[in-house]
Amino acid sequence: MKNKDRFSIPPRYILFGLTVLCVLSCVLSVVKSDYTNGVRNATSYVMTPLQKGLNNVAVWISDKIDNFETLKEVKAENEQLKTQLEALMAENSTLNLDRNELEQLRMLYKLDQTYSYPKIAAQVIAKDSSNFFSTFTINKGSKDGITVDMNVISGSGLVGIVTAVTENTATVRSIIDDFSNVSAMIAVTSDFCNVAGDLTLINDGKIHVENIPKESLVGDGYAIVTSHISSKYLPGILIGYTTDISIDANNLTKSGLVIPIVDFENIQYVFVITEKKLTE
Repeated sequence: MKNKDRFSIPPRYILFGLTVLCVLSCVLSVVKSDYTNGVRNATSYVMTPLQKGLNNVAVWISDKIDNFETLKEVKAENEQLKTQLEALMAENSTLNLDRNELEQLRMLYKLDQTYSYPKIAAQVIAKDSSNFFSTFTINKGSKDGITVDMNVISGSGLVGIVTAVTENTATVRSIIDDFSNVSAMIAVTSDFCNVAGDLTLINDGKIHVENIPKESLVGDGYAIVTSHISSKYLPGILIGYTTDISIDANNLTKSGLVIPIVDFENIQYVFVITEKKLTE
């Protein structure tokens, strides 16, 4: 069996009904204003909360978009600032290195004026594994006139002595090395003494001074220089200043410590004195 035809309203009737409804609404709005107010009020009860909700959603979405854009801008600015900071840090490190190098060169120039010996300037290119320059290599060698036993100075005084030479380099043993012994004298009293290296003391910035005559009037702060009786060191080169001087157990001599004038933790440039000590 065929299904019965479903109930349906012809479109022309629907159109006619809507037209009549619109006409009646227009007539009522003219004749009775309360009608439109009622419709408006009824509509507002429905539309106002909906509009408010839509506005809140739109504001929330707008805030999220603004925050996202701000976050992107902050991240981009942060990356730019990081790049600038890295560049400034690199520039600062370079400036510090340049300043330290300039200071060392100024000290070297002053040292050149202090000691009238003929000299060759050299740069340190390598050192031993310790924090201090007990032994190190310079960039001048035999082709530059460097030979073994030439004295080496830097800062304001004695660094050490050349112990080995190649054509282009030379090895220097400094006065703080455990194997170093320098025949010295107290500048004011002219008393002879011996300055001995000790790497266990250099962490405190000191080395030994020994065999000072008991009668010497030496005290703290006296200048120690290389003596004229030294077999390898030229006379009158400043080594450092005395401290903690006391009488030895043998009751015949005094000993103590010397604070070296050279900063053995930071040596970049040195002078090699090309005039050697002449001994019989």
